[in-house]
Amino acid sequence: MPRWRWNSSSADRAQREPGAAVAPAGGSAALELQLLQGVLRGQRAEFEALYRIYHPRLQRFLLQLTRRPELADEALDDTMMVVWERAAGFDGRSKLSTWIFGIAYRKGLKALNRLDLPLEDADPETELHQAEPGPNPEQQLSLAQRQRRLLEALGELSADHRAVVELCYFQGLAYGEIAEVMACPPETVKTRMFYARRRLRLLLADVAEGIAS
Repeated sequence: MPRWRWNSSSADRAQREPGAAVAPAGGSAALELQLLQGVLRGQRAEFEALYRIYHPRLQRFLLQLTRRPELADEALDDTMMVVWERAAGFDGRSKLSTWIFGIAYRKGLKALNRLDLPLEDADPETELHQAEPGPNPEQQLSLAQRQRRLLEALGELSADHRAVVELCYFQGLAYGEIAEVMACPPETVKTRMFYARRRLRLLLADVAEGIAS
């Protein structure tokens, strides 16, 4: 199969094809497993539906992990290529989402290991929704500034510490699931989270003071 590149036209085409799988925005564990069975049979429409479910989640996770949009896109494509080519590797002992995020984590780290240049900050507009309009422009600006500071602080963490924060707080994974994704003991996940939280508290001390004042 040629290198996969997601685009809206392929999604539209998949939905127009007779018998094409249609994925709801949030997806469900049962539906995802059904789609994976279709992938095992080589059905491209099922793969595209699974891609639609995971694309936004993986994009956010990999952007936080790598801090480079081009690396995030590359790792995302590599991840879904593995899902397409090695779907039989999922043995059902974990959630499908845990298996896919584990692949994405390894692909993201591999992309980072090939990188020789300093990491660039990701564009905050690709990571966070725009601030909801506040009662006045000053409050709206303050919220945007706090969001930017949070992204900057996350960028100061190591890749592993960013990963545990992202997987826990933004992807909703439990510590045991994160341990499977990162192929480490749950106690290691807890330790990384402890240090990540402590580092973020130090980096965001000025933000906390601004909120309290």
